[in-house]
Amino acid sequence: MRIDAHQHFWQHSQPFDYSWQDSDEMTPIRRDFLPKDLAPQIREVGVDRTVFVQTQHNVEENRWGLELVDKHDFIAGVVGWVDLASDQCEEQLLEFKQHPKFVGIRHVTQDEPDDDFIVRPEVIRGLKVLEQHGVPFDLLFYVKHLKHAATLARELPGLPMVIDHLAKPRIKDGAMDDWIDNFKAAAELPNVYCKLSGMITEADWQNWMPSDLKPYVDTALECFGVERCMYGSDWPVCELAGTYQQVHSALVEVLGSITESEEEAIFGGTATKFYGL
Repeated sequence: MRIDAHQHFWQHSQPFDYSWQDSDEMTPIRRDFLPKDLAPQIREVGVDRTVFVQTQHNVEENRWGLELVDKHDFIAGVVGWVDLASDQCEEQLLEFKQHPKFVGIRHVTQDEPDDDFIVRPEVIRGLKVLEQHGVPFDLLFYVKHLKHAATLARELPGLPMVIDHLAKPRIKDGAMDDWIDNFKAAAELPNVYCKLSGMITEADWQNWMPSDLKPYVDTALECFGVERCMYGSDWPVCELAGTYQQVHSALVEVLGSITESEEEAIFGGTATKFYGL
């Protein structure tokens, strides 16, 4: 079972906030992207199932996502949102956890004005609710937030966490020095995983090559091992810099001649284990 562990849907007729798409550079993705658009693309590269990841701080998107799941078998799970800092956190979580394909929670930490948002006491309290109920958490970080990954993993040893998009290292600049130490520190904690996703949009959108991604993928595999790394397309955000097929083939090229068991882990096994698919 080949799994894309990170993709999105959006529909502008829904009552959600898509204002992050308003800038000129976002024009290519400022339209609806729905299961009917993704299905032929995953078939083309041999991906069987996907995980739909939230973009909204709105529990209504959870409900919308679960409606899509019920209509489209290829969606293996929904990573939704609950208000971690709220007294309603557990109540919200338990509502959605009843659905067998509600598999995780994410917060768009990268957009919080407070760089230390994710380690605020009230947010840690909410993450402990996830830990208590065995619901994994996606870490959507920029490099500047990555120092918090090891802190969270030590504080919440029973909470599986995954770093989305390798925490967005500065691939366009070929930079690793501001990223690698905290990335390695996070990898030392066994409850932290890594998504091999979102890389081409951190590279030069017009001129990137698979070789630009290789140092970062190699570092992730060295630090986390294949058993804690999973493929994600980040479609349709990836469309800013390349097609679904280009994202998939770039990772295949960068991975090179890996074993069948390593390939099975990266392209399915790790995500299945992490999210309980």
